[in-house]
Amino acid sequence: MEVSVGPPVVSTHFDDEVVVCEPSGEMSSTREQGYFTADTRLVSGYRLKLGGERPILFNGAAPGHHCARFEFTNPVLIGGDGRPITEHSLHLRLDRSVGPGIHEDYDLTNQGREDVVLDLEVSIESDFADIFDVKARRRVRRGSIHSFWDDDKGRLTTRYVNGVFERSLVLEVANNDSPPAFANGGILFRIELAPARSWHCCVWWMPVIDGEERRVTRPCHQLLETDSEPEIARRRWVSQATNFETSNPGVTGSLRQAIDDLAGLRLHHHDKLAAGDPGNEDLDAWVPAAGIPWFVGLFGRDALTVSFQTLSVSPRFALGSLHALAALQADSYDDRRDMQPGKIEHEVRHGELAALHLIPHTPYYGTHEATTLYVLVAAWAWRWHGDREALDAVRPHVERALAWIDRDGDPDGDGLQEYRTRSPDGYYNQGWKDAGDAIVTSTGASATLPIALCEHQGLVVAAKRAWAEVVEIAYGDRRLAVRLRSEADRLAEVIEQRFWWEEQGTYYLGLDGDKRPIASVSSNPGHLLWQRVVDPDRAAQVVRRLMAQDMWSGWGIRTLSADHAAYDPFSYQRGSVWPHDNAIAAAGFRAYGFDDEATTVAAGIFDATSKFALQRPPELFAGLTRDAGSFPVQYLGANVPQAWSSGALVHLVATLLGLDADAQAGVVRLHPALPAWMSQVTLRQLRVGDASIDVRVVRRPDGSHGVEVLAGEGDLEVQIVN
Repeated sequence: MEVSVGPPVVSTHFDDEVVVCEPSGEMSSTREQGYFTADTRLVSGYRLKLGGERPILFNGAAPGHHCARFEFTNPVLIGGDGRPITEHSLHLRLDRSVGPGIHEDYDLTNQGREDVVLDLEVSIESDFADIFDVKARRRVRRGSIHSFWDDDKGRLTTRYVNGVFERSLVLEVANNDSPPAFANGGILFRIELAPARSWHCCVWWMPVIDGEERRVTRPCHQLLETDSEPEIARRRWVSQATNFETSNPGVTGSLRQAIDDLAGLRLHHHDKLAAGDPGNEDLDAWVPAAGIPWFVGLFGRDALTVSFQTLSVSPRFALGSLHALAALQADSYDDRRDMQPGKIEHEVRHGELAALHLIPHTPYYGTHEATTLYVLVAAWAWRWHGDREALDAVRPHVERALAWIDRDGDPDGDGLQEYRTRSPDGYYNQGWKDAGDAIVTSTGASATLPIALCEHQGLVVAAKRAWAEVVEIAYGDRRLAVRLRSEADRLAEVIEQRFWWEEQGTYYLGLDGDKRPIASVSSNPGHLLWQRVVDPDRAAQVVRRLMAQDMWSGWGIRTLSADHAAYDPFSYQRGSVWPHDNAIAAAGFRAYGFDDEATTVAAGIFDATSKFALQRPPELFAGLTRDAGSFPVQYLGANVPQAWSSGALVHLVATLLGLDADAQAGVVRLHPALPAWMSQVTLRQLRVGDASIDVRVVRRPDGSHGVEVLAGEGDLEVQIVN
């Protein structure tokens, strides 16, 4: 029996605009719902009435990432002329499309045998709450709100002002078959319909951000397809991305949904940042939002993670994030924002709290590994795109990132990467597990600052080794390459000496502020395997520990052992399961030859994905143990879609294929280990540099693999690694 798990809401989005509502289309200010743009909730309440009553909902759903449809009928009503209206004699359809602004189509049809007279009322409330307040469920109004109705234009303007911060929402009635009136905070239409006749009206929701009104451009009754530039760009990117076909229909469907979701997460307002050079028109280089609805912005760690996850989908995609983050790379010190020269930002926000400097997100730099990830992704992306000019453009930013790693990344000069916030409003934890209670000692207490996480050390090792290869091959700088490799090797030795936990057969989560081991069994050592810094003689122990019963839920590897004092399967990062974390662990397993364990992890994540609505893996889900009757339990408040969860599915399949590329040499390498549940994978228009191929990989009954090149364009050699 199929089970579909997901939040009981309808979520749609475009660029930085998001709508979260009930399946009926309604929104409530007491819930995490509304119409958000630029990190501000412009609409906090929405209610629809027909003849003074709530209509009866048939169904509501989102057929596309940017649009939703809601189908209604009527209860027994008393019409405006005093006559009864028979139950179910009216059909009301509401189509709601996002971007730019919102276009609503209201269509009411009289399916009965009598003339009807009734009112349709649309009530909309605006609280202009900052997204941080919404998420924290703080109902704080810091400014003033005023509404103005223009009867001649059928236009309602609601304006919020708090000092220099202003936001407005304009509601405009268009293409209406009867005139609107404004009363009791709602827009009212008197409708008279003969049998089999229909009534139509559009309502446009137009945000005014920094004095600029985002005019609705979508035509009436065009829910899905338009010829707008953003939609054309989205379809073009999807059509030119690598197409994955597998022998497992569930996996194929999940991958297609993931790629479509990534395309839908494009932040169009960051296109100029993503282009880098103002004259650059790289149509494949753009920036994804981190997740819907809470992380609709440029997040350094997330953007870079998605970049390496999807190199096999679109090799130039990573350049968008590299360019955008380069433009925001810090060039001075600002402790309030945890900013240091060369550091890559964590998060930038545009709401009231950021504009009035009540939070440090302008941008905020409180992430430790984003700067190191920048170096690693720049190196890995070059292997796929092979564009020397693009490499030259990011090289200065990589050099500044490397300088930060050696200077501020190691604040006391002892050779370890450590973090501690300097901001009174900064994040206590600055690894990917950045919840305030995520990094705990064996007793469950928060580890003291500064903290040296194990994977932050390994990431520096991997980044320096990767960049050493680039400077040696691309720039002929052997001296720098030797130095980077030597530094990486020394740090790798330190990891083995100071982080190895013999009793548990794994690595310590990290070292605390007193340089003492944080003795908590966690998923973090899986990153060390992916970074290829684990001593080969210890790899088997680490894999076994990660797949032990207290860590393996059956759906995935938990972030924290179920035997730990602080374990909570419903927490954000103390026992939950994160798809991207599992994909990284699976890649680490394969790096050391543990193919069976890698396929087990992949099977768990794809099985879980198949249970979620639309085959969309959420940001995270609960660490509950899987049994015969179970299904994955979504974390309350998880982002869906989440960019690096979508990217994780691609990362898993690329890992099982053993995909690697060398654009400079014109080579793509395959080292397949396909499982029986996915015995065939076909990649179409897989691009490396300027060349592309169609290639099929088949697992034979004896476990060996066959590889067939179906088509090709350009000069690209396929190498099979045994």
